[in-house]
Amino acid sequence: MVDPKISVAVLIGSPRKESLSRRVASGLKAVAPPELELKVVEIGHLPLFNPDLDRETPASWIEFRGAIKAARALLFVTPEYNRSVPAILKNALEIGSRPYQSPAWTGKPAAIVSQSNGMLGGFGANHHLRQILVFLDVHVLAQPEIYLSQADRLFTAEGALAEGPGRELLQRFMNQFSEFILRHPAAEI
Repeated sequence: MVDPKISVAVLIGSPRKESLSRRVASGLKAVAPPELELKVVEIGHLPLFNPDLDRETPASWIEFRGAIKAARALLFVTPEYNRSVPAILKNALEIGSRPYQSPAWTGKPAAIVSQSNGMLGGFGANHHLRQILVFLDVHVLAQPEIYLSQADRLFTAEGALAEGPGRELLQRFMNQFSEFILRHPAAEI
């Protein structure tokens, strides 16, 4: 009998199609252990959170909440905007936190990878996101923390994750994330 794969919802904090965050997410997928099935859950199309919309909940919100609830774990890949999380990511967090009686995030194991072309590697975004996720009852992998500085250097001219220490770091991270997921009981779906 083949063990089912562990579904991991990947949330990318940049709306750009060719963003560094999207390349990093693709690189993480390339080095993930075979038991993990990473699937990007798009968030750029979600209407801005407004409690008034819950009276006639937008279909995109219902679909998004369902995708998060169906996932066994979460992987956040994000840049830093003004020392914090990008607006589209914060918006997705708000949408998934409702309705209060059954938020999509509760009890899920998660990991965060932040990155930038600069030297700080998205440190501020990473820590702000951790604070938000604690409130949402998401269990975030504490170690290793990943802040990819000069992350554009991790990729070949064709956009693939290059061989070398950066690739090895991400591979070890994904292996540890897989072990972390397995140590946490599945949240009720």
